[in-house]
Amino acid sequence: MKVAETADVEFVRDYPVALARLWRAVTEPVQLIQWFGPEGVYLAECEMDFRRTGPWHCVMVGKESGDRFHVSGQITSVRPPEGRAGSVGFTWAWHDPDGTRGAESHVTFTVEETATGARLTLTHRALDSVETAQSHTRGWLSTLRKLDVLLDPNPTLQE
Repeated sequence: MKVAETADVEFVRDYPVALARLWRAVTEPVQLIQWFGPEGVYLAECEMDFRRTGPWHCVMVGKESGDRFHVSGQITSVRPPEGRAGSVGFTWAWHDPDGTRGAESHVTFTVEETATGARLTLTHRALDSVETAQSHTRGWLSTLRKLDVLLDPNPTLQE
């Protein structure tokens, strides 16, 4: 019997904002809808309140293609940033066009205070293959670019 192998991905971003501001951006529905999902999609349906445990889901729609992408899960843990760090964890699974829920993985947003603002560590664990991890890496990098703009809309140019 072969043990199934899984893949994990992790992304770290530093922002020049207060920890409370970053926490709101990654947990409050009004904030999440501004950045959640890769560039080129919009959220047609969204039930995401990462301030509490329970179910969540969203439907992303390709702006050009009109393709619909449904993802859902359970918010499994919420630890508000009392002190210098906090986190929210949730399960994640894409739905097939017929509504069948696919392989489940787990995402964690960890926020912590830094000397210059706040840091987000996004971890996506238990992806079912290296190919799936690569696909999610592209999606999360695109999604995080939208969060970058939300939290630092006027970045300074570096030489």
